Amino acid sequence: MILELEKSIVEVNLVLPESAINQTETILPGNHVHTVIVPPKGWAPLQLGELWKFRELLFFLTWRDIKVRYKQTALGATWAVLQPVLTMIVFSIIFGGLAKLPSEGIPYPIFTFTALLPWQLFAFALTQSSNSLVGSQNLISKVYFPRLVVPFSSVLAGLVDFAIAFFVLVGLMAFYGIGLTPAVLLLPLFLLLALASAMAVGLWLSAFNVKYRDIRYVVPFLTQFWMYATPIAYSSSLIPEKWRWLYSLNPMTGVVEGFRWAILGKSSLDLFSLGISACAVVALLVGGLYYFKRMETSFADII
Repeated sequence: MILELEKSIVEVNLVLPESAINQTETILPGNHVHTVIVPPKGWAPLQLGELWKFRELLFFLTWRDIKVRYKQTALGATWAVLQPVLTMIVFSIIFGGLAKLPSEGIPYPIFTFTALLPWQLFAFALTQSSNSLVGSQNLISKVYFPRLVVPFSSVLAGLVDFAIAFFVLVGLMAFYGIGLTPAVLLLPLFLLLALASAMAVGLWLSAFNVKYRDIRYVVPFLTQFWMYATPIAYSSSLIPEKWRWLYSLNPMTGVVEGFRWAILGKSSLDLFSLGISACAVVALLVGGLYYFKRMETSFADII
């Protein structure tokens, strides 16, 4: 009976990735083998291929987040429209009407809504991913799967709201007599950059949130501050040239300017600023992935 139990334990342990465990074997009296499983020390390899192996779980968690978002709501998907539209109206009155901020010859509501499109996706993905591990603590503490699946699914769930808001933008552009430009074909690249930005920051915050639960109070303040540090209500041309490189370290600067260029085509794309923003995203994402993997082995213990 003991041998059968030990054999079943070994068979169950074999489903764990080699990078997630270190095994030491001790031969006990009677030729029994005692296996001790301990977490690895140092920096573990990323093994991003595991995300593809668990793609069905990724799809399921994404679909779960989408259903939970709209379940038992009076307005349903209308919330995906109300938030950017109401923000656009407030910005148009205050910044466009009272402050008279320039909008590069574009009607100010369109100028603002085009920037709000990727920003709402980023803000939603950042908030959801930062709380994703804590929200899935029952699942994490009971079964093994790549923990990266959890924040990834939270980020992807925001694409539904983005698609709804995009059709609203197309309707507003038709109302103002503005057509889409051929550069809109490059929009998926800037959309990918927006998702990568949210994922990069979300990985850091989600890992921190497992150990320090007050992170959830920091995220709303961080999101609000970040919005005003991004050229949403104003054009990045207002930033002095000598400080443009520093301003472009904000990953969403390149995303917002890229969206305006791809959809409206009214201003030239600043490749220098876009390159700095892209480099900042890559640095945050790679660092976040390694830190997340380093902390992954302790999530189930302290969550």
